[in-house]
Amino acid sequence: MSQQVRVEFILSRRVRALNGHVIGRLEEIRAESSDGTCYVTEYLVGAYAVFARLAAWPLARSVMRLFCLTKKGGGYRVNWDQLDLTDPARPMLRCKVEELAPIDDST
Repeated sequence: MSQQVRVEFILSRRVRALNGHVIGRLEEIRAESSDGTCYVTEYLVGAYAVFARLAAWPLARSVMRLFCLTKKGGGYRVNWDQLDLTDPARPMLRCKVEELAPIDDST
């Protein structure tokens, strides 16, 4: 079953874990196009995702390391099927936070 949600309604929304705690804001949506249809492949959530959206990840990572601003849990890669958008105003994970991939150098 496919679901249609307007991107502008979910960008910058707080994403909640199964326990209700906020893990970060949805900052980027990655998608692929096939046969004239666009399919979401993953979402980037958290502080590091902002830099990924601005294509400034390598520079931002260096600055954050220089000033010791890096922290565990700075951002997550959320597969398309790991995010529940039934209520677009309140996106919620469908899995445990520990199952998410961190945003890393390959982002």
